[in-house]
Amino acid sequence: MPADRKTSALAVGLLLLSALALGGCSSTIADLPLVGTPADAPRPLQGCRRLPSVHDLPPDRVEAENDPCGAAKALKELAAARDHQASVAAKKPRREVSLGGGSITAGAAGRAW
Repeated sequence: MPADRKTSALAVGLLLLSALALGGCSSTIADLPLVGTPADAPRPLQGCRRLPSVHDLPPDRVEAENDPCGAAKALKELAAARDHQASVAAKKPRREVSLGGGSITAGAAGRAW
C-alpha cells in the first residue's frame, strides 16, 4: 500500500474516532453557555425523567373497587348492547359479492367466507 493511501486511511480513521468521541459529549457541549442558547429558550429540566423501578409499587387507589351491584349492572349493559347489535344485524339484508368465479355472502356483522 502506498504511503499516501496509508496516510489518508489514518487521517480518515482519526477523524472518525474523534467524531465518535465528540458525539458522546454533544449533550454536555450543548449545555455550555458559550454555544449561544437563545434568551427565550426554555430552561432544561434539572431532574432526570425516568421510568419507575421494577419494584416500585403504584399508589393505593382512592376509589373503591366495583361492588357486586356495579358488576351486575355492567354485565346487564353489555348484554343489552350485544342484543341490540344482533337485532340490527338481523334486520340488514345479506348481500352477495362475486370475486372472479366464486361468490361470497357478507352479512352486516362481517364476512362469512
